[in-house]
Amino acid sequence: MAYEHRRARPVPLGEFLRRLAAHGGAAVVLLAVSLAIGMWGYARFEGLAWRDAFLNASMLLGGMGPVDPPHTPGGKVFAGVYALYAGLVFLAAVGIVAAPVVHRLMHRFHFEEDAKRSRP
Repeated sequence: MAYEHRRARPVPLGEFLRRLAAHGGAAVVLLAVSLAIGMWGYARFEGLAWRDAFLNASMLLGGMGPVDPPHTPGGKVFAGVYALYAGLVFLAAVGIVAAPVVHRLMHRFHFEEDAKRSRP
């Protein structure tokens, strides 16, 4: 997703909203894939039913922590690694969604500065 140069005019609101929706979609895909990985791991290493695996994985992705503590050695390792991964995914998802908003704010400040400098 390309952004406009700082000396170019900011994109119209409609295009900005499409860009924001595209970034939101990318964040949703990242979260869905991460949720699927977590569900697979909890089902594989802990033998949880898919609903319980969904609950544990979604709680970790949401920052709350697991509902069912792991009991097997493999499950404990998976849960630890997945918890670290989930924290990074949360930060990445926030960054993906916030990027167009931050870019637009920074772009407006720079565009206004450049416009003021070019006036006589």
